[in-house]
Amino acid sequence: MKQKTIAILGSTGSIGTQALEVIREHADKFSVSVLTAQNNCDLLIEQAIEFKPNSVVIANADHYQKVKNALNGLNINVLAGNDCLVEVMQIPETDIVLTAMVGISGLKPTLAAIAAGKNIALANKETLVVAGSLVTEKAAKNNVQLLPVDSEHSAIFQCLIGEEKGSIEKIILTASGGPFRGKNRNELANITKAQALKHPNWVMGAKITIDSATLMNKGLEVIEAKWLFDVEAKDIEVLVHPQSVIHSMVQFIDGSVKAQLGIPDMKLPIQYALAYPNRIASAAPRLDFANYPNITFDLPDTQTFRNLALCYEALEKGGTMPCILNAANEIVVAAFLQDQIGFLEMTDVIAECMQKVSFVSSPNFDDFFNTDNETRLIASELIKQFT
Repeated sequence: MKQKTIAILGSTGSIGTQALEVIREHADKFSVSVLTAQNNCDLLIEQAIEFKPNSVVIANADHYQKVKNALNGLNINVLAGNDCLVEVMQIPETDIVLTAMVGISGLKPTLAAIAAGKNIALANKETLVVAGSLVTEKAAKNNVQLLPVDSEHSAIFQCLIGEEKGSIEKIILTASGGPFRGKNRNELANITKAQALKHPNWVMGAKITIDSATLMNKGLEVIEAKWLFDVEAKDIEVLVHPQSVIHSMVQFIDGSVKAQLGIPDMKLPIQYALAYPNRIASAAPRLDFANYPNITFDLPDTQTFRNLALCYEALEKGGTMPCILNAANEIVVAAFLQDQIGFLEMTDVIAECMQKVSFVSSPNFDDFFNTDNETRLIASELIKQFT
């Protein structure tokens, strides 16, 4: 395959660092044009020295001088501030933009990359959760591919290659069930962040790990799947699959089902998205079926883990409701990680925000950001009752 040049939005996070491992392992196939970070300037500097991108952006301008001084003489353009995240999306040599930033902060640079005609390797699910209609419309207009990096959506994407859209009957997203699978509400009342951060199968960042524990992550994936694959909420099913080797499935109108399997390793879907349409070799351990004599499935408990039900509700409502849900979730997860709110109380605050925040049925670009801001203020006020 022809060598591809990658821009990574969020290079110091879990997805970003694993993407750079893939690039390091396949230096003949990939190079780096842009690296960005919010605050982790030390790791950003290390990455820039090794991969020598055209540009680096430290979004927190307080760290600009430190990064600038460390990279002096390396012919690397050092920029600071969120506006520069948009600016560097215009770099001509970039072939693919990997969006691995957390939260709605990834929306503006992703739209800028789409406007510049760059294909998107999408790891920032909030971009589609918040503004799926806008993003998919712009991608189609600019003939840009949205290549999913989530293991579940990558699995679906792979299952659909060669299939006609009208042949899809149902998408089946698998979920590990997180660390608290099988527990009831009483058992969850006093869960600590240390317990919630111990995912049984995957190594991920703190925010997504908490989302997995509450099943919010799976709910966000349901919303994301609607936009990536143009299906209705009723045609997206979630199944709990604790072994995490079947990453997702597609059922077709003739009754047949395709599944994509592999060991739980995020580098595999990252590599697939970056190399697409090629499939390149990997040194990753192979799936040994003898180690999995029992592969099981169960329905999710949406009474105990209400976040999944709230996500379906938000998707059905449409408009800015998924934006409200996402913003409220970002606030409550941050509060939980700071011991300001309990595990079950996170869902209570999200549900209340979905009732209280102003709803816009046909939002424009500004509406998404206004809704996000309003939701964060209301969620923060609601959290105070627990502290």
